[in-house]
Amino acid sequence: MRTQEQRTTARFSVRFRSSFTSTNVIGGEGSVVDVSIRGCRIETTVQVHTGTVLELRLYLSKDEPPLDVAQAVVRWTRGRHFGVEFVGLEPEEWARLQHLVKDLERQPVDTPADPSSM
Repeated sequence: MRTQEQRTTARFSVRFRSSFTSTNVIGGEGSVVDVSIRGCRIETTVQVHTGTVLELRLYLSKDEPPLDVAQAVVRWTRGRHFGVEFVGLEPEEWARLQHLVKDLERQPVDTPADPSSM
């Protein structure tokens, strides 16, 4: 039996600007600090509650439109962070998310900077 903390998909450290809204409840901005094919973790000063359904916009770069997640459910909150599961994406947004994760999988793991190069 799987515990809630075990993950079946890889998470990747990122830093994207994001915005989120929930119908007449909350809205705000934050930073996506990790992402997977199933969800992401957002850092923000806005208080959100577990179970809230959000619409998310992930600003992957200034050269392309934001990735729109029609429905994301807040699965946990801790301090200034909350985690969401992506539950509703349009097919073209799903394809963009898959492409993003594949690109992140190909990137080398961050290694400490070589002190001689500073």
